[in-house]
Amino acid sequence: MKPKYFIHTLAGVLLNLFLLNAQQKDIHYYLSKAPFKMPEVTVPVFPDKQFSIIDYGAIGDGQALNTKAFTGAIQACAEAGGGKVIVPAGIWLTGPIELKSNINLHVVRGAVIQFTSDRTQYPMVKATAVSSRLTTASPIFGYNLKNIAITGEGIIDGYGESWRPVKKEKTTEKQWSNLVKSGGVVSEDGKIWWPSKEALEGQDYLKTLSKNNPKPAAEDYLPARDFLRPYMVYLSYCENILVEGVMLRNSPKFVFYPNNCKNLTMRYVSVFNEWYAQNGDGIDISACKNVIVYKCNVDVGDDAICMKSSRGDDAPGEASLQNVIIAACNVYRGHGGFVIGSNTDGGMQNVFVTDMNMVGTDIGIRIKSGVKNGGVVKNIYIENIYMSRIINEAISVNTFYENRPAGYKPPSTPEELSKEKTPEFSRFFLKNIYCHSAKTAMELTGMEEMPLKDFYFENIVISADKGIVATDVENSSFDNVKILPSSGPVFMLNNARQINITSCPLADEEGVFLSVSGEKTSGIVISETPLPKTGTVIQFAEDMDKKSVVVK
Repeated sequence: MKPKYFIHTLAGVLLNLFLLNAQQKDIHYYLSKAPFKMPEVTVPVFPDKQFSIIDYGAIGDGQALNTKAFTGAIQACAEAGGGKVIVPAGIWLTGPIELKSNINLHVVRGAVIQFTSDRTQYPMVKATAVSSRLTTASPIFGYNLKNIAITGEGIIDGYGESWRPVKKEKTTEKQWSNLVKSGGVVSEDGKIWWPSKEALEGQDYLKTLSKNNPKPAAEDYLPARDFLRPYMVYLSYCENILVEGVMLRNSPKFVFYPNNCKNLTMRYVSVFNEWYAQNGDGIDISACKNVIVYKCNVDVGDDAICMKSSRGDDAPGEASLQNVIIAACNVYRGHGGFVIGSNTDGGMQNVFVTDMNMVGTDIGIRIKSGVKNGGVVKNIYIENIYMSRIINEAISVNTFYENRPAGYKPPSTPEELSKEKTPEFSRFFLKNIYCHSAKTAMELTGMEEMPLKDFYFENIVISADKGIVATDVENSSFDNVKILPSSGPVFMLNNARQINITSCPLADEEGVFLSVSGEKTSGIVISETPLPKTGTVIQFAEDMDKKSVVVK
């Protein structure tokens, strides 16, 4: 049996075993298997009371505007101590829905909550529960709430096409022509269609407003309403949340965006945005604690399941995002399947991602941040990941995400690093990861002043055009990592130090196993890895110290 065929066969057997086991794992299994002490995630319970929106004047013909009916039903339910607000079968056109504590918005099968394309129906509201800044109201939103849910088997549609700009490069000639004919305006360079002149000019208007008016009122923001695209479901500083069963689709911006929330359970939810949806993220968990996302399907125009964390009011040293489990989810299109960043300056720790499938995403596992936007991210566990036809990197870790500010001078002391919000990524554990076809197996890019540290890769099989490219990575290991590049070395290490490579076979006996460069490269140890006795197995850049690599 040829080595390459054997590797693929072994991967297939392991994959089938893992998938069989995944079918038998419920949400409690994953909670018990978290590699850190996972607090109990409180799931809200509601009184046995029901309030149908029909009783408050709703008409489900897709023509009548039902904003007042939704508001009336939610208000009555809240005043009665809570319960279910029932959305029965029908097409329920509405403006924004503001949730209240102890409310379960239940969307039955056959029901479509269709948010209106009339942007004048969306008032200006607080950007967060603790902010004085204003923004456009989200289709569904809630601030400072406790015990809330969105459940059922119905569909919630945000009418995102009435809000989103569209890049010409993402359309066919006919699609672009039809879009331009539909109304809206095109940018001066002809590259972006905007739904209105106000949307196109909104950013410049806000800059002028900020400069000339230190305390703008709601009406001052209205000329920029079309530019301030809302998230579709936005929850700020809420506690004990359940989202179950529904389809969330066609958002103006991110689909589901909980910010500074605690005790969130999201299960059996489908999330969809068109692949060309600008800023069309799927599930963005931002600065939240005690979260589980279980058996959700995501197909979107930007990052699929993403962890974000900006610096807030937490105690010094405490990560704003922590204790998160992502289990048994599927991702199709998306810029990244599972994503961390880019804003990580609030800190993150204790994230467990497992039993996840990704098919056709731009990048599989995508971890990104940069200076002015970074923080401490540690104790990240990613395992049992199965990917196919990944367009770019199967695994990407990049703390050079986006350009550095002009004239940026790297800090040299811990105090300066913290002040500059420098990404500090360490203690990442990635194992049992399989990928059929990617452009690059792994691209790991740290910073000279803050390398990626303590990254551990174990039991990985990836076929790709290119192997592993690592720059400024230290104290990390690759154990039983089988990379099948179409060409080039398996490992390309630049300024890497204290790297252990163990039981990582070279599938092509005539290929190059390792290429090393960079004056800081040292302590590269290859062990329990049978390498050919002939040929150029290890390539050294000019003037490299060959003692930087040891083969045992």
